[in-house]
Amino acid sequence: MKHQRVNANGIDFAYVEEGEGPLALLLHGFPESGDTTYRHLIPALAEAGYRAVAPNMRGFAPSSLPADGSMRLRDLAADANALHEALNGGGDAILVGHDWGGGTAWAASVAAPERWSRVVVSDVPPLQFFGEYSSTYQGIENLNHFWFFQMDMADEVLAANDMAYLREILQEKWTGPGYDATEEFEGTRKALGEPARLHAALDLYRTNFGAKQMGTPEWAAEHGALWGALPTQPTLYLHGTEDRSVVMDEASLAAIRAALPDGSEAAFVEGAGHIVPAEKPEQYNELVLRFLKKAI
Repeated sequence: MKHQRVNANGIDFAYVEEGEGPLALLLHGFPESGDTTYRHLIPALAEAGYRAVAPNMRGFAPSSLPADGSMRLRDLAADANALHEALNGGGDAILVGHDWGGGTAWAASVAAPERWSRVVVSDVPPLQFFGEYSSTYQGIENLNHFWFFQMDMADEVLAANDMAYLREILQEKWTGPGYDATEEFEGTRKALGEPARLHAALDLYRTNFGAKQMGTPEWAAEHGALWGALPTQPTLYLHGTEDRSVVMDEASLAAIRAALPDGSEAAFVEGAGHIVPAEKPEQYNELVLRFLKKAI
């Protein structure tokens, strides 16, 4: 894998790249990094004839911090589409997202459908489903980090004892039984080890799901405009059966599949927690590559 840099949407992005062919842009989530989340998918896509590119999102080292401090979803989506432009992507490019990268992929693919031929998302369902889940008792309890991260003390707590909180939540909650999350944590330390980086990452939650904004008509209008609509491109949605953050049953997955456009698919990845691309790479890669090869 080659380590590269490119400027897009005013951000100096660091990324890893492998392969030649249509662009496959891979977007990671919190508190991860592109090269760790997609370490198994990158070579698989390269072998399948794609140029796989996994950047670290704005604020996550070694990509630059945004000059205006914004970690808003609208800017993350603009980053993805600007990266498509800067990396000379064509109409045959594919967009892959997990967690925050998943929310970004929903928004970016709707904002610029001409840029992306297919979309793959894991672990964060479309807004209409995520919003409904997040307001239930189960959702509020399972997404309690959303609410904790609003507190000023979260910066100090997450940084303490060599980021012990993040090490524990990665191992005990966000990955499935028996999975060793050491590599995920090492990626977290490199990406968010500096106070300014950690603060920017927490701003993902504070500015997009702020305590005084979430649920207001203005908030609903903003997020509805960003990722309330579904992609028009064929889309693959994948979700771990052991995800304890966004818990989903067969009926919910079937409803997502029914809402997506023709040619789309939705499937569970057995035994995976919330970081499906890294936890169950053989199952995940097989589902992704089969979907990309399928005639639509």
